[in-house]
Amino acid sequence: MFDQQQTLATFRRAMAALLTMTIALGPTVAPAFASSAKPATKYAASRRATTTPIQYLVVIFNENISFDHYFGTYPNALNPKYENKFVAKANTPTINGYTNALLTANPNLNPANGTGATNPYRLDVTQAATPDQDHNYQPEQQASDAGLMDLFPLYTGTAGPPPGGGGINNTNGLVMGYYDGNTVTALWNYAQNFVLSDNSYGSTFGPSSVGVMNLVAGQTNGVVAYLNGTGSFVPGGPDGSLTNIDDPDPIGDVCSSPTRNQAQMGGVTIGDLLNAAGVTWGGFMGGFNLSIVNPNGSTGCNRSTTSNITGVKETDYIAHHSLFGYWPSVANPNHTRPASPSEIGNAGPANHQYDIEDFYAAVQAGNQPAVSFLKAPGYQDAHAGYSDPIDEQNFIVNTINFLQNPNNNPNWDSTAVVIAYDDSDGWYDHVLGPIVNTSTGPLDALTGPGACGTAATSLPGYAGAAVNPHALGRCGYGPRLPLLVISPWAKNNFVDHQVTDQSSIIRFIEDNWLGGQRIGNGSFDGIANSIVQDFDFAKVRTNGTLCLNPQTGEKENLSLCGL
Repeated sequence: MFDQQQTLATFRRAMAALLTMTIALGPTVAPAFASSAKPATKYAASRRATTTPIQYLVVIFNENISFDHYFGTYPNALNPKYENKFVAKANTPTINGYTNALLTANPNLNPANGTGATNPYRLDVTQAATPDQDHNYQPEQQASDAGLMDLFPLYTGTAGPPPGGGGINNTNGLVMGYYDGNTVTALWNYAQNFVLSDNSYGSTFGPSSVGVMNLVAGQTNGVVAYLNGTGSFVPGGPDGSLTNIDDPDPIGDVCSSPTRNQAQMGGVTIGDLLNAAGVTWGGFMGGFNLSIVNPNGSTGCNRSTTSNITGVKETDYIAHHSLFGYWPSVANPNHTRPASPSEIGNAGPANHQYDIEDFYAAVQAGNQPAVSFLKAPGYQDAHAGYSDPIDEQNFIVNTINFLQNPNNNPNWDSTAVVIAYDDSDGWYDHVLGPIVNTSTGPLDALTGPGACGTAATSLPGYAGAAVNPHALGRCGYGPRLPLLVISPWAKNNFVDHQVTDQSSIIRFIEDNWLGGQRIGNGSFDGIANSIVQDFDFAKVRTNGTLCLNPQTGEKENLSLCGL
């Protein structure tokens, strides 16, 4: 055990250091954005006809969180002394979360002896740094055990307790750990005031690159080129096509590892459809500008930041997290800078791929793209092992505070922010999603060896149904993931129970800007539900802003957001 008061004092000193560091770094902290208010008329020309009042969509795409890992006990937080406090509103709707039985008599077995329960247990705010769990395509299916959801420590658990002890030491039981509103305070507060989905899933099982492919293309089949072997892929069908199930780097990216599996994808993305329709858009990634020198002297592909929470130095840009790098039509493999600020969101040398700092600059300059995908610097992306919920919260809150501040952005009343995740990291979740796409590939294991159902009615692959009728390696839906929608048009304190997946974000973009056009070639967008039910377009909310403290996640005076 440990002295909680002493540990919390150490934690708060780390938080103070984090605040000092983020202010030094600049645009990751809202008060560092110096700008003057701009007339709203300056922005009118960039607006296009949409089917809803949402003119600007911002997708914050973070890493490796299962729904139960962040929201299993929502809206009930323990609220111990010395931790951030969270008290739910009286009318908060219920979620499909932990029951008393799941917390005290969970079916997951102790991997040390194969008997007895391994129960979920709370991680406190001092335990924000944890090891990474196993989140590969096959182990995630094995952990789900045909819907029994009882083999997570055995198949996805990684040994090692979080800092300070607690929980199940030196076994794989850490995979059962969860946070509550005393640690992921900002996300719980956003859920209280906007929309939280408790029925949203990864489109398929598998790790980060799989998630990003499903987010922007709804499709992981169609590997048209690869380097350094086929270890990241499985046969996708009778035509010999390959499906990605792992984390290859993008072929051609100057920051891709020369020894890592690499891949190039065929087909089209939502970016291609937006280009064809003349809708402005961009992918904005931490560390993408290779000319910046960080305070620690790192630059280029090695630009890095050491988290004061985890103590781990991680590169700001991670090639296999690249939002659009796998498709040549929308890639910027040399990380070419935009020719001018006015290029951002439009065609030009950067090909719609930019640094995260370019997003803030574009918004302040009155040049916000209609659709923006945001990827935090590595240390802030929530990925266990090198990032954590506190660093993630800092990035999310500063970004949303920035967007709400009228000195930076007069467009908040027509903006929606979606917070989504690429995969579960293997963290325990007690819900098996609907299996809408079956597969009988060599690494499928959900319903038996080599089986995730029968594959008889699965979506076609990139090559089309006539050649590749089943597109194996796409068992899904995968693990349950958090999804939040934040907007003046979002419903208030609403829990969305409708089934959605990563491609539901594509579906909303297609319906709002593209007249319902679909990607095709077996993309999940063709069968996905939209997120349109998360809005009430009858009237914009008068309480459509929420200013939070980026360090604690608690409510802040509106003046912090320029309101």
